[in-house]
Formats: sequence, C-alpha cells, structure tokens
Amino acid sequence: MNSSSRVIAIANQKGGVGKTTTSVNLATALAACGRRVLLVDFDPQGNASTGLGIDLLDRTANSYRLVTGEVSVKDAIQHSSVPSLDVIAAVVDLSAAEVELTTVDRREFRLADALAGVAGDYDYIMIDCPPSLGLLTVNAFCAANTVLVPLQCEFYALEGLSQLVRTIETVRVGLNQRLAIQGIVLTMYDSRNKLSEQVVTDVRAHLGSLVYHTVIPRNVRVSEAPSFGKPVLMYDLSCAGSQAYVALAAELLNREKEAA
Repeated sequence: MNSSSRVIAIANQKGGVGKTTTSVNLATALAACGRRVLLVDFDPQGNASTGLGIDLLDRTANSYRLVTGEVSVKDAIQHSSVPSLDVIAAVVDLSAAEVELTTVDRREFRLADALAGVAGDYDYIMIDCPPSLGLLTVNAFCAANTVLVPLQCEFYALEGLSQLVRTIETVRVGLNQRLAIQGIVLTMYDSRNKLSEQVVTDVRAHLGSLVYHTVIPRNVRVSEAPSFGKPVLMYDLSCAGSQAYVALAAELLNREKEAA
C-alpha cells in the first residue's frame, strides 16, 4: 500500500465530453489492474455515483458534507460493486458549496485537507470534477497531482481548452506547485466520420505527446451501462468501449511509471 496516493482530477468545463464516463470506467479499469482506487464524485449531478450503482438514498454521507466538514472522509467512503473501487458519492446540494465555501478558511483546500485522512489507503484517488471552472474544480486541482482532460472528437474540440489550461496554470503557480496535466484523452471517436479523424489529427498536431494514443470510441454499450448502475467493463467487457478503457488504464500506468 502506498504511503501517499496519486490523485488525478478528471476535468473539462464543457459538458457532454465523456468526463464522467471516463472517470467511472478508468477507475474501474485501474481497479481491475489490481490498484486500490477511490473515486470522488465532485459533480453535483452525481452521475458517477449513479454509474457505480449508488442509490440516492445511500448518499447521506457525501462529498458536499465532506467539504463542509459535516462528515469525515472515512464516513463518506462506501464500497462500490467493483472490487477494490470505493466511492464518495455526490448529491445536488454540492452545487451550494460554491457559494457556502467562499467565506471559509482555506476554501480552496477543503477537499485536499479532507482526503489527507486516507492518503495511504489507495493507489489512486480519481476526482470527477463538475463541468465548470469554479471553486469546486479549484478544490479538485488543489488536491490533485495531475489533471486528465477528456476531449470530444468534434469540431469545437479545442475551444475552451486554453481556458482550462490557464486555470490549471493559475492553480499551479498560486496554490499547488506539483499540479501538471497528466494527459488528454480523445473521446466519442466515430471511425465512420471523417471529421473525427480530422479532429484526432489536429489535436495531436497541437498537443503532441500530451495526447494519449488510446482513443475512446463512440459506443452504444458505453451509453447503456449507466442506466444499469454499472461501469461498461462490468456490463459488457468484450465491447469496444470496455477494451478502450482497459487500454487507457494500461497506458496511464505506463506513463506514471515513466514519470516516476
């Protein structure tokens, strides 16, 4: 067991880019690779919690109450149906934290301070950020070692990325000097669509080695899995989406090893 976990924030302020899908399925794939993983649902929509089968009635100890200091991190953690994957669930109340925390001491570090209590219990802590660049996302960045950015294979893929990179840089300079971009994952790739191929080419030309080799395809089984409260790897391991997330986990582990 590591004395200190690797903390990865999964972020993109644009919604609908596969952020939560990537959070849930990458966390599952890392757990399947034998790593102990904690997924923190830090998006008030709570979709990562739903995708791991956590019922709304079972979310009384949640990420909102964690950052407001009402519950301890150990009380907020619950087991998912995936072996070696634990979760801190989210509820819609979390959206109020953006305002409520503005007057609190160490407001940018509420999540980091809370997660310090389990720093040695997990190999990876993954944080599913909200689709915005407000105080919740800044909290995630202050808690993280790195940021993983899912990018949809669409015409406006690079739009907004510069704003996200600026936010990461601002946090790195002023609040968390260790923060770096872990990588960029291209999602919702459609091999039948020439535009998807062009986007992949353009993004790789602009961002080079930051972009993962693994590309996540648009896949019906990936879309279906959350409605069954399961990661796609548990819903249909043989589908293209599952295999892509397994490959992504292997590539991430390899990058982490090379960076160590």
